[in-house]
Amino acid sequence: MATSTAVTLTLRGKSGTNYEFTVYPWGTQFKPVGAVYAVFRKESDGYVVVYIGQTADLSERFDDHHKQWCFDNHRKSHIGVHLESSEKKRLAIEQDLIANYHPPCNN
Repeated sequence: MATSTAVTLTLRGKSGTNYEFTVYPWGTQFKPVGAVYAVFRKESDGYVVVYIGQTADLSERFDDHHKQWCFDNHRKSHIGVHLESSEKKRLAIEQDLIANYHPPCNN
């Protein structure tokens, strides 16, 4: 997927479903694949979810994201990736996670 060293986190949706995310440093380049993604801020006690989104092409640059100003305000440092080719499933996962985490940049 990407060339950086990564860790794995499990995010839980409001439904109780667990989703595995591979977490990479911000700025990691990706292949053009479909995925649900989470923007994180690394804290001393773990990762804080800043934003949840989905895309059909993960290779698109996140520096041009429409919520970039919010990511910057919340000191984004990492991006988590949950690969999913189905748009219908990506949209459902995205909403399930937003309903549980209420990320500040999704408001």
